[in-house]
Amino acid sequence: MTGIAAAATGVGLGTTASAQLQPPPPATARPILFTNIRLFDGTSPTLREGARVLVEGNRIKSVEDGGAEAPEEAMTIDGAGGVLMPGLIDAHTHLTFSSVPLAVALTADPNYLALRSARTAGDYLMQGFTSARDAGGPVFALQRAIDDGTIVGPRIWPAGAMISQTSGHGDFRTRHDLPRQDGDQLHFSERSGAAAIADGVDEVLRRTREQLFLGASHIKVMAGGGVTSDHDPLDSSQYTEAELRAAVDAAAGWNTYVTVHAYTPKAIRLAIAAGVRCIEHGHLADEDTARLMAEKGIWWSLQPFLDDEDAAPFPEGSPQRFSQMQVISGTDTAYELAKKHGIRTAFGTDTLFSERIAARQGAQLAKLTRWHAPAAVLRMATADNAELLALSGPRSPYTGKLGVIEADALADLLVVGGDPLADMSLIADRNNLKLIMKDGQIYKNTL
Repeated sequence: MTGIAAAATGVGLGTTASAQLQPPPPATARPILFTNIRLFDGTSPTLREGARVLVEGNRIKSVEDGGAEAPEEAMTIDGAGGVLMPGLIDAHTHLTFSSVPLAVALTADPNYLALRSARTAGDYLMQGFTSARDAGGPVFALQRAIDDGTIVGPRIWPAGAMISQTSGHGDFRTRHDLPRQDGDQLHFSERSGAAAIADGVDEVLRRTREQLFLGASHIKVMAGGGVTSDHDPLDSSQYTEAELRAAVDAAAGWNTYVTVHAYTPKAIRLAIAAGVRCIEHGHLADEDTARLMAEKGIWWSLQPFLDDEDAAPFPEGSPQRFSQMQVISGTDTAYELAKKHGIRTAFGTDTLFSERIAARQGAQLAKLTRWHAPAAVLRMATADNAELLALSGPRSPYTGKLGVIEADALADLLVVGGDPLADMSLIADRNNLKLIMKDGQIYKNTL
């Protein structure tokens, strides 16, 4: 490795909060050439030996065989035989809520939550996740601060506030907040941009358009019951087809799409009938529903929910724990149905309210080897997830191809010490990430 000291000694190399809240390292004007690497390009089931990858600015300039000549001015990074791969993508995350307890999320000063989310964003990047599709929460300011270089973090595709019916999965009010009358002040969760409670077609249209106004890349609607909420049973379906279609039509008018929170066959089918493009969760789907998803080309954004150390800690005997175990009981079946019917499947963590679990993104990705070969797992978290991001079309915050290593793709890259196609546990430990690059800038380099 030569000539990269200046680029690799900037802030962002550490994993402490003080490092993550500072600006990224200065960009270098010189091309960067990766040598002595094995290449996972985001799609191939095997590694490519002997390739050399040239980065110019924020793009991959070329991927050539080892004998190709490098520009004279290029800085060279010796990958020490590690695997060069695209940056990872988390297709279902909540950057504002993933690392703070629920009680804090619902009561804290929004400025405090913003500062905590900034730290979380830096931690995501240091785990190798260079892009995140935020599935609901107030992250517009966070995205802006990352994109303008104020702080360190991943690229963010924001949904904005989660749109929910009264008593839906995004309704965080208590019994004392009801009944709600016209003209009443919005609940804290609505004022902070976490949720938007809307009943009826007109209200759904308004709240959807408000999120598009603010910069949403896609729209998130709660179409069924959940685990963490107090007032909506897991088996409930939420919104009528007309209400769901109102959100779909408003999003389509802006050339983007709606994704929905749904677990049960009834909720999934209702959403598909309304024109929704993606199902979040869906762990209780049955065979007929999976077949319908395949026929309609619906994306399935799945999470590896298991009763293990990454399960949200609900008290035994609580309604939340009961619902959680119902969801977990369907996880194996959901992944098998997705494979059987060839449904386009995305990977997301959906970590909520736990700093400890939020720090285990890579470990959660590695769990997918329970159902898929390592190469398929890495493809899901890179090239496949990037295809889901592309559904935002012109509403995408970023221009360029992600999730692959090929000419003209965006330079979001990792160097892994070892072969994750042989041992996915390497991805679970951030210490095995020897280099992290986002948008052509180096944020970590221990080579």
